[in-house]
Amino acid sequence: MYLTHLECPKCGRTHDANQVQNLCQCGAPLLARYDLEKIKSTVKKEDLTGRAKSLWRYREFLPVQKDENIVTLGEGCTPLLRADTLGRTLGLSQLYIKDEGLNPTGTFKARGAAVGVSRAKELGIETVAMPTAGNAGGAWSAYTARAGLRSVVVMPVDAPDMAKKETFLNGARTYLVQGLISDAGKIVGRGVKRYGWFDASTLKEPYRIEGKKTMGLEIAEQFHWDVPDVILYPAGGGVGLIGIWKALEEMAAIGWISGKRPRMVAVQAEGCSPLVKAFREGRQESEFHQNAQTLAGGIRVPKALGDFLVLEAIYKSGGAAIDVSDAEILEALRLTARSEGMFICPEGAATIAAIQKMKAASLVDKDERILLLNTGTGLKYPETVEIDLPVLGAADDIVL
Repeated sequence: MYLTHLECPKCGRTHDANQVQNLCQCGAPLLARYDLEKIKSTVKKEDLTGRAKSLWRYREFLPVQKDENIVTLGEGCTPLLRADTLGRTLGLSQLYIKDEGLNPTGTFKARGAAVGVSRAKELGIETVAMPTAGNAGGAWSAYTARAGLRSVVVMPVDAPDMAKKETFLNGARTYLVQGLISDAGKIVGRGVKRYGWFDASTLKEPYRIEGKKTMGLEIAEQFHWDVPDVILYPAGGGVGLIGIWKALEEMAAIGWISGKRPRMVAVQAEGCSPLVKAFREGRQESEFHQNAQTLAGGIRVPKALGDFLVLEAIYKSGGAAIDVSDAEILEALRLTARSEGMFICPEGAATIAAIQKMKAASLVDKDERILLLNTGTGLKYPETVEIDLPVLGAADDIVL
């Protein structure tokens, strides 16, 4: 196919893509590289017409060599929705939301799992292990089950109950840790050394990002190859933002898009905002965020392995990093539901709160095309909604 090698974005070393790989010798994550000239000469945008509505429609941009190794649950091709009512409320004339909550397993994590597990199967890996804030564990356990592989998942004890149940139900060996995802990662690392599992932690394997990359391909196609002005993404590990930016660069290299790139905006919670702090200080990497706390568990990542790649995309695009409070996240979640009928996840709601801040600070123009990424369905987070409903007797009437 079109995959040629793996490359370290820090030291430039190349690695054999046909061998099982984790990190570069220098400790940085590896990125999949393709023969873009071959893609350019053999594949046209028009060729996508009539292809299946899944992320595998972008087959040439993905690392799986043989079709029989593809593990799929129908992921990708999520809707791009114009949010006019919400936009009017916020004073924005072209506001869009890409709803990743309609993926299998209910979040964008299905994309990374589909491609990561497919490639693991192709390379002969039998057991994958990973730390997770919740949703990645649910996704990877589903796809490993479908592929016939074994999985081991460690997550914080306060991860969403639905994620714990989903991972357990899918047959993963599931463990809880009194701590953060970083603590779960240390436990997985020890298990990898002891038992020889494959470490599928965020960016410690090269192919999860390739699945996330398909969000960028879809965004371009759904906007008819005229990309938006601003993209806001809730960043924990930041793989989705890195992947979208990688897709934009690959499409530009083969002439599928041209002109100015979207300004990439990483959104974090005030209780865990290492990328925001690094951006404000103009640094290339972040520091570990002590005592990380936020109700948006997916972005409670104290230190991301790929932080330098997130910051690079922000700087190159003229973007920003914004943090919001948990109270602002909950208010944005309610506002979006009442305005657009969308029950989004708290991480997605963080982008709503962030665009409000950006508009107030004149960091965006009211007529720019702005895209917000909702990374999951709110149905996986019932704890974010507290209700006190009136109870009627059978003979009672409704009184307004």
